[in-house]
Amino acid sequence: MAKTPFTLAVIECIRAIPKGRVATYGGIARLAGSARAARQVVRVLHTCSRNEELPWHRVVNREGRIGLKSFQGAGDQLRLLKMEGVAFSVDEAIELNSFMWLPTSSELATLHRLIAERKAAEG
Repeated sequence: MAKTPFTLAVIECIRAIPKGRVATYGGIARLAGSARAARQVVRVLHTCSRNEELPWHRVVNREGRIGLKSFQGAGDQLRLLKMEGVAFSVDEAIELNSFMWLPTSSELATLHRLIAERKAAEG
């Protein structure tokens, strides 16, 4: 099944999150070109993470918390983030001021190029 341009952009944005950093669902949606599509980012993660080998664990909610339930892999996400050096508070929140990925202008340019290439290849 063909992926939409937004789905392709979300995939590339998630791939770009460096180890030891996190991004929010809304932040990925903004980078992918649709600021109000955080729930669509969740859908992309759910349907594409395994096949696309995405670092799904690096995407959290806007409060810096893991959005998954325990039966959905919250423990795995917590473990993977801790292995990458992401620190959690006592109430298991990430200090976004320290660990949020904010792409540099160079990273943004590369990301936009990758998105365009992926869309051209798929389209």
